[in-house]
Amino acid sequence: MNTRNVQRREIEKIYGEISPFELKDKLIQLAEGQREKSARTMLNAGRGNPNWIAASPREAFFAFGQFAVLESRRVWNEHDLAGMPKKEGISNRFRAYIENHQGEQGIELLKAIIDHGITDEKFDPDAWIYELTDGVIGDNYPIPDRMLTHVEKVVHDYLIQEMCTYCRPEGKFHLFAVEGATAAMCYIFDSLIANKLLSLGDRVAVMVPVFTPYLEIPHLSRYNFDVVEINASEMTADGTHTWQYPEAEIEKLKDSSIKALFIVNPSNPPSVAMRPESVEQLVEIVNKYNPNLMIISDDVYGTFVNNFRSLTADLPFNTLGVYSFSKYFGVTGWRLGTIAIHENNVFDKLLKEMPNNKKEELRKRYGDLSTNPEDILFIDRIVADSRQVALNHTAGLSTPQQVQMAFFSVFALLDREDKYKQMTRDICRRRQKLLFDSLGLDLRKDPYDAAYYTEFDLLEWARHYYGTEFAEYLQKNHKPIDILFSLAEESSIVLLGGGGFHGPEWSIRISLSNLNDVYYSEIGEVLHRVLKRYVTSWKDEKNILVKK
Repeated sequence: MNTRNVQRREIEKIYGEISPFELKDKLIQLAEGQREKSARTMLNAGRGNPNWIAASPREAFFAFGQFAVLESRRVWNEHDLAGMPKKEGISNRFRAYIENHQGEQGIELLKAIIDHGITDEKFDPDAWIYELTDGVIGDNYPIPDRMLTHVEKVVHDYLIQEMCTYCRPEGKFHLFAVEGATAAMCYIFDSLIANKLLSLGDRVAVMVPVFTPYLEIPHLSRYNFDVVEINASEMTADGTHTWQYPEAEIEKLKDSSIKALFIVNPSNPPSVAMRPESVEQLVEIVNKYNPNLMIISDDVYGTFVNNFRSLTADLPFNTLGVYSFSKYFGVTGWRLGTIAIHENNVFDKLLKEMPNNKKEELRKRYGDLSTNPEDILFIDRIVADSRQVALNHTAGLSTPQQVQMAFFSVFALLDREDKYKQMTRDICRRRQKLLFDSLGLDLRKDPYDAAYYTEFDLLEWARHYYGTEFAEYLQKNHKPIDILFSLAEESSIVLLGGGGFHGPEWSIRISLSNLNDVYYSEIGEVLHRVLKRYVTSWKDEKNILVKK
């Protein structure tokens, strides 16, 4: 048996048993082998790393880094060694630096970012510029450990702008800067357990299809939650998925034994935002039937949907918001994310209402942090838990990362015409149209579609174009993995199966973010060719039966 067949047998054996992201690596091996033989470019549309970056805020960041090093050398300059920046008079020195570097890359935006803090945020100039200078140098532990003071304020404003379109909730959110959304998930799950807000075996709900860790983490032995799935199973009259949640599915949340709800909104892989009617239904259910429901909403794709509103905007008391800068700004390597909890929230309420025996256990856990550990907010407990409590004094995201986060945030706040936002949206929608055109499919207009990914249901395609008989033939004689094999082996194209995200078994996820435009036409053409081959086989079998 040749190497390719061995690889194929191995993948067939593990299909459906491992994460689609791990399966992807196996398919890449097949695709790489084909690429070496044919000199084709491998097209990996299985991962959502964008192939664009926000260049301007990076230019401003690196220009500011040069100023910060000069500030360090001003204090102590001995060959390769410099001192720690000083606060007094730093705003005047910054103005002089800007004046001396007019016209250089990043300087104009850098000045605008600093001016925003002073003029719009009313920051003390020396305090604002010093925090950024010391932060970008990275010579001190993060203080406060949860998030640098001025950085938190500008990131807060950015999140409100992007996540709370139209009506902004009263009050403010407390933020914790973290190493991207994946770190946020790990910290949140651990703190919910550590603080006894969730216990082993508790009932939780997950809205599906969803990013696979939200499916996998609840079943780990340390959690072993009883998981209720809320399925985005709605379809149009002609049998097309809308990736919205039917009323009956959301009604499941009336069950007050469900303690927590996990959602990615807009979803992953369909990348479709929950429609306002469903949000209204959820708000009513929470208010009337399940007021203590803890909602964890991952909103990383929100900026790709017009007038997006996170659940943190409509249910601020109940919702913990997770946001990553990675997709919108093309910054996966920086690991930039936030956890946001409203100052008035259900998590702190439930901590206060706990029976005394549980409170006493938590007093012991956090006793070294405060003489009144019961007053420690849940978000600050997440910070402590991220360092096993005992190492709380070293908690916090690295300060250069926080400064870059602030630069991205202010850049977006200054972009009042949303020019950058429109560019990123146009990229995704253009690629989506190229893909659908090459598949010969009509692209349904959907105001809630982020178009960052598309989830394409092969059985839906089969029924729509060739009828139920062909769809049944496909299900009976083939497996979804067959198509993924064909794409990888024959054309060096790597896609993910949607079933691993608890979507339809015959669906596939195609990332619209990480390949050049022309390749989406190629992916669509090859996929169309593979599907047509199944149609030809079906027709041939029918003809043979007729002749008999």
